[in-house]
Amino acid sequence: MASELLTSSEYIKHHLQNLTCGMQDGSFHCAHSVEEAKAMGFWAINVDTLSVSFVLGVIFLLFFRLVAKSATQGVPTGAQNFAEWIVEFIDNSVRGSFTGRSALVAPLALTIFIWIFLMNLMDLIPIDYIPFVAEQMGVSHFKVVPTTDPNATIGMAIGVFFLVIFYSIKIKGLGGFIGELTLQPFGKFGLPFNIFLEVVNLIAKPISLALRLFGNMYAGEMIFILIALLPFYVQWTLSLPWAIFHILIVTLQAFIFMTLTIVYLDMAHQEHH
Repeated sequence: MASELLTSSEYIKHHLQNLTCGMQDGSFHCAHSVEEAKAMGFWAINVDTLSVSFVLGVIFLLFFRLVAKSATQGVPTGAQNFAEWIVEFIDNSVRGSFTGRSALVAPLALTIFIWIFLMNLMDLIPIDYIPFVAEQMGVSHFKVVPTTDPNATIGMAIGVFFLVIFYSIKIKGLGGFIGELTLQPFGKFGLPFNIFLEVVNLIAKPISLALRLFGNMYAGEMIFILIALLPFYVQWTLSLPWAIFHILIVTLQAFIFMTLTIVYLDMAHQEHH
């Protein structure tokens, strides 16, 4: 619908821009263009990413809390069946990939999988619906898929990275952690090469986590935007098959992020990797 008022280039730019707010010229306001958003600098906030992520996180927590409080030993409800199936699936994934002992890994894996899945699932909402509603409320831009914002995916990856560092030092000690960075894999005589290889390997973990999720979801959103530019009778012909296929991508990307997090934490609990 908005594509009838904008050129193709303007329509694509409109749907790819976040609702960015921040301080500029001594006042707090929201940007109406990419140039304005860039001028706000580092401390600008993507309000749509934060708000949608927060709401979906609350929905996830409330659902599992309500199911846990109403759980029975008799015939389970559909919601309890679903929750138990998800928990069992996560438990099996953790047991298959994590060899250490930690009370954090399973709850973390559950949170990562469900939260990212819900954020990815927003990509299946028709591309113009939420921006149209937002526009009627006076909001010029609103991206409803948080994982198409690199700030969100990098933020989650950095959280995982800090956990890896924390457990590496906790399990192996500061000396053991530094020893792995400096003495593996070529011993003390290959110190410069060891540091280079291990540091690159360490930094590559959060970068690969963030960019893999962002890249796949961004590409999926772009295809939906391009389909929306086509005539109405063609849109439904293409969007429905792509949406069905995209369900697999939505689920797979959440699973990959969760699995790699488990694997990285398992590596942090091992003496050598």
